[in-house]
Amino acid sequence: TNSLTMAWRLFKNLSEEQQRYEKQLIFEHPAFVKLCQQLLRDARRMTRGDLVFSLHAVVHLGVPQNTLLVQTLVRVCQEKLNQLDNRCLSVLATTLAGMDKDKNVSALQAGLQLLVEQRISSIRDIFILQNLMKCLGKDAPAFLKKKLEMAVLREIDGLTFPNALRMLLALAAMNYCSIPILNACSKKIQENIHDAPFRQLIVVLEACHTLQYRNVKLFSALADYVNSTAYLWDKRQIILFLSACETLGFQPRELLDIFTEKVTEDPEFLNLKNLLTVLRVYSRLNYVPRVQKHLFFETLHSCLNKCLPQISNTELLKAVYSLGILGYLPHHALDVLLQKDSKDELVLSDDLKDQNAVMLRCVKTCMELDSPSFTKPAFVLTEDLSSLVSLNLRKAQEALIELLGGKNMFRQNVRLPYKYHIDFEIRMDSDRKKVLPIAATDDHPDSRVQRLAFLFAPMSAFCLGTTHPQGKLAMKKRHLSKLGYHVILIQNKKFQEMTNEDAVEFLKGKIYSEDAFSFPGATVQDNN
Repeated sequence: TNSLTMAWRLFKNLSEEQQRYEKQLIFEHPAFVKLCQQLLRDARRMTRGDLVFSLHAVVHLGVPQNTLLVQTLVRVCQEKLNQLDNRCLSVLATTLAGMDKDKNVSALQAGLQLLVEQRISSIRDIFILQNLMKCLGKDAPAFLKKKLEMAVLREIDGLTFPNALRMLLALAAMNYCSIPILNACSKKIQENIHDAPFRQLIVVLEACHTLQYRNVKLFSALADYVNSTAYLWDKRQIILFLSACETLGFQPRELLDIFTEKVTEDPEFLNLKNLLTVLRVYSRLNYVPRVQKHLFFETLHSCLNKCLPQISNTELLKAVYSLGILGYLPHHALDVLLQKDSKDELVLSDDLKDQNAVMLRCVKTCMELDSPSFTKPAFVLTEDLSSLVSLNLRKAQEALIELLGGKNMFRQNVRLPYKYHIDFEIRMDSDRKKVLPIAATDDHPDSRVQRLAFLFAPMSAFCLGTTHPQGKLAMKKRHLSKLGYHVILIQNKKFQEMTNEDAVEFLKGKIYSEDAFSFPGATVQDNN
């Protein structure tokens, strides 16, 4: 057992390439074969500690799971399960968490679960608890997950920084979002962020995504740390971090600014994979650089042109779509895309067909509305879809009726060209002092009439912790503005939390404020 454990400790500190080489040497060494044969013979006579540590070392050294040696050790562990102390249970749990499910492993895991249920009140070590959580995983019954949570909370005051990182992974493995534990882990990570290796930062963000845990303070602390140490990190590492932030809908503005400079100064690292990731991040987070934005987009456009010979049809569509969301039209790539579309080369399998059709339609809409030659139409053909509103818009409808005096003062469920839809529309005089009845403005169209479009969007349509719209919503707002609407974005969840009186006052402020009539600032396409 000592020989195998020492071999594993030396082995795990090697690089992946070294591990492949050393593994071959270990397996071909005659002493290793004899060691395994002796282990097979003596398995049932070993102490409980030697048994579980031997299984742990053999599995992690890469001995195939279907071998007689591994299967024998698993079966002996099952026979001696009740004799294992808590430390041995922890080692066994760690081993099982990394093994594939088969008949013997599943039986041992089921036995381990029953034993944990009996002993959980006596386990006081957070390290042991998190190993058990990882092993039992998402299939553990809800009552056991709750018991494990309570056991961890009993010992939470002794939480260390390494344990906080491991606890995040354990909760993610169980797919169990315990807010008290996560908040404690978050606090400990923020206090010790400077001790975290880069890979751990990514692991934290990925675990938070799995658990749907959104903590703006934690994400901001991680982003500030990477931002302050950006000179230490490889550009590809920063791309990984930004990609993890994008998955969470979190926009690290300062880091995006720094990365923009790195791209414009040295774009050679942007291979096709990195380019597509950068485009996805910037477009979803709706981030247009505050300085050098045109240089940045031209740099991305140039990199995309270099990748055209090897890019697939779907990747080309995604790239052009991402740039389109940001209001930039990459002319050469766009021409190539449209040529493929005219030849029906963009037709794909059923699972991608609908998604690609939506992206292609958006690209064509951007070509028309974001073109410098597009002028605001004097009249926009619209259609009322239904007199009914969905439940989540009922409160807004009632507030508008109370504020404006009746349903005849606004429209609801309005469909516009380009397959756009707005929740409510109201019309005002040219001085923006008075709301006009819908029928009167329909009977006597007047280009001086001001049109307001209300969009009640879910929180997921905004960057986390802000009112900054994400890419698709920002594009819709831009295009509605092009069609002559003054767009008012409202986070529906926060609106629903208002009292009826506050909701009326809130909408009143939106309708009559000067901000409601200020068009968005210049976007990238203005000088494209």
